[in-house]
Amino acid sequence: MPSITEPKLISGNANRPLALAIARRMSMHRGMNVGLVEARVERFNDQEIFVEVYENVRGEDMFIIQPTSRPANDNLMELLIIADALRRSSASRITAVIPYFGYARQDRRTKARTPISAKLVANMLVEAGIERILTMDLHAVQIQGFFDIPVDNLYASPIFALDIQHQFRDCMDDLMVVSPDVGGVARARELAQRINAPLSIVDKRREKAGEVAEMTVIGNVQGKKCIIVDDMCDTAGTLCKAAAVLTEAGATEVHAYTSHGVLSGPAVSNITNSVLKSLVITDSIQPTEAVKATPNIRIVPTAPIFAQAIMNIWHGTSVSSLFEHETLSPIYEGMFNG
Repeated sequence: MPSITEPKLISGNANRPLALAIARRMSMHRGMNVGLVEARVERFNDQEIFVEVYENVRGEDMFIIQPTSRPANDNLMELLIIADALRRSSASRITAVIPYFGYARQDRRTKARTPISAKLVANMLVEAGIERILTMDLHAVQIQGFFDIPVDNLYASPIFALDIQHQFRDCMDDLMVVSPDVGGVARARELAQRINAPLSIVDKRREKAGEVAEMTVIGNVQGKKCIIVDDMCDTAGTLCKAAAVLTEAGATEVHAYTSHGVLSGPAVSNITNSVLKSLVITDSIQPTEAVKATPNIRIVPTAPIFAQAIMNIWHGTSVSSLFEHETLSPIYEGMFNG
């Protein structure tokens, strides 16, 4: 048991509802009230970010809850400045809890004279004084290698598996898990194994970034209820087109599970007008009112798994144990029952 009395949470403005939900879950685990450290995170008139921590954090084990979602630059700077404030206030250890890791799509050079922005962000986080990263479903798992500090990458697929087993409990034999591209096969296969379902692939070719020229279904989806699984959904154009292609190939229903609902631009409109029966996202990114009002979008909570991961890190116990059904199911008890 660490000598520090309790882990302490602090949040920026990126997703305070999630931070408060994590604090509530930890309060349930600890049997005592766990709140967010009081702090002021605001902007001057020129949009310069200012942070002031009102509580003493000397010698404390601090966890900053801050996804770097839209506006990515503002939320990233908030995270860096909060970390600097805590470091200069003599916090014992600083862990960044980043449910959605922005800039993860820029993990390699695709053309000459382009940056590897994910590596740049990793360097900035370490330089700010962050000593550990807790995140979920990195766009590319090799991003963990960009850091010289511990990185715990949680997965949404065990949560999705619980939800699927609840939502489709009467027709599990009719399910087909679909990867929306060849690069996502490992992620789709992992979910398929969890729910004991077959796997199919939608092969896509792009003429240029953001535009899909052609899609082909690899596998027989005739008469199946297809579940597309991906790590993020941005404008949802590719996702909706994949759903249409699967329907044309004989799928009776198409559902989608994506870890991060970026949902920018025309995403809500695209999903509303698509053949998708449902899109399930997590709350790693704070959903807009438009997203919450869309009838075929559902949101599953990540607070239970993040709260338990924070407790495990603080206790020095296994985080990977949360990937197992036997460990995760009790954490989500009551959410996927009945």
